[in-house]
Amino acid sequence: MGTKHLALKITGGIVALLLVGVLAFAGYWFIRLGTNLRQAPLSAGNAKADASNDATDALQILIIGTDSRSGANAAYGSQADSSGYGNSDVLILMNISADNKVVSMTSFPRDLMVPIPKCHDPQSNRDFPAQPAGQINSAMAEAGPGCAVDTVNALTGLQIDHFMVADFNAVKDLSNTIGGVQVCVNAAIDDPMSGLKLPAGTSTVQGEMALSFLRSRHGVGDGSDLSRIKSQQEFLASLARKVRSDGTLTDVPKLLSIADTITKNLTVDQGLASPQTMLTIAGRLKAVDLGKVAFVTVPWEPYTGDPNRVQVKQPDAGALFEALRDNRDLTAPAPAPTSTASAAAPSGAPSSTAAPAYDKALQPVAVANGSGVTGRAAELVQFLAGEGFTKTSQFSAAAAASTKVYYGANFADVAADVASSLGIPSSQVQQVAGVYGVQVYVGQDFTTGTHYTPKVPDNIVAQTAAENTCQSAFGQ
Repeated sequence: MGTKHLALKITGGIVALLLVGVLAFAGYWFIRLGTNLRQAPLSAGNAKADASNDATDALQILIIGTDSRSGANAAYGSQADSSGYGNSDVLILMNISADNKVVSMTSFPRDLMVPIPKCHDPQSNRDFPAQPAGQINSAMAEAGPGCAVDTVNALTGLQIDHFMVADFNAVKDLSNTIGGVQVCVNAAIDDPMSGLKLPAGTSTVQGEMALSFLRSRHGVGDGSDLSRIKSQQEFLASLARKVRSDGTLTDVPKLLSIADTITKNLTVDQGLASPQTMLTIAGRLKAVDLGKVAFVTVPWEPYTGDPNRVQVKQPDAGALFEALRDNRDLTAPAPAPTSTASAAAPSGAPSSTAAPAYDKALQPVAVANGSGVTGRAAELVQFLAGEGFTKTSQFSAAAAASTKVYYGANFADVAADVASSLGIPSSQVQQVAGVYGVQVYVGQDFTTGTHYTPKVPDNIVAQTAAENTCQSAFGQ
């Protein structure tokens, strides 16, 4: 009996020691990872407090690659090239659906001209005025990553939950830690500007060569930043496949090693500065179907007045942003339009629930049928009458690809409410000379239902994480 008791005591002692060891190990890593991270505010004075549950809610994380030459990045240029916060030369918005079945990775061209809101820099305590049009990658340079978050929020109508800023060394160290990433080019590349030198076909890149692959602009595609985005998407898709095939997300030692590497080179918001939060998000991604991880680029067109810059292309960009707000699967066919206008109005559109400062029944509203569907105007006139706009008329019109709301002088508020009732984005509402009152010009993208659902372009997905793609060498 004494022997049995002694054995139980020894066994209990071993279990206790193991528990203490596990707790000590966990405590060590939590302290270490937390110490590695640098923090910055999530907003530069414009965003609401993050109220999302990182474990269960839809989640938006802005991934920022800075070109700062501060500290260990000095080898890539002088402080005059990019000092302080640096420019956000890589800007990718990761959306994770609440059920963890859909992930989108949306790239914003660095030369995209967008409105930049007023931002407060917490380091210098300076306020930067709002800009009607500024280069999107300059927002962070002025007032830190929170200003980049605020700018993307304003542009997309989203409420970003977290951000992470990575520098040049983050790419090198991460690619070394995981043993390299496979990339493909369709012809040999020798780009002295970035240092990228690869043979045609598939190669494994890590360290400096991985960074060169992501930075190369003159060696790929047409030599523009837009071609470099394709390299970033190919690299990240390959990285996802490598991590999944290695079982990293279910291998705690591997995961901790990668987390240690990443956190040494990251600046994050306060909510993401907890190792537990990072592990929670990693856990959400471990079972995602790589075929449902979509890489897209914000639809763009040349910027008016400067061919070296670009601007969002409407209505395609508005359709993408609405799809992101709805956490739709971009790899699946577009959903059918709803039959009522009960869906939430697009961001930026005034709510039609507030009492207008005018009598709806007296406002002249016309519906022009350019949809090609007989009776379409009558259907929408009937709906608008139910919304209170009873002074309506209708007529047939030339076919139009996209739906617009036009208005004359002094009818901006009426036009906004009509558009809100129909779910038409504010980007598709404009004042036009010669129009009296409001005119809803119904296009071929609004052939059914009474709530407009912008159609995401068929080719919006550049690739999924499951697909192997091959970057084009410059001039190919």
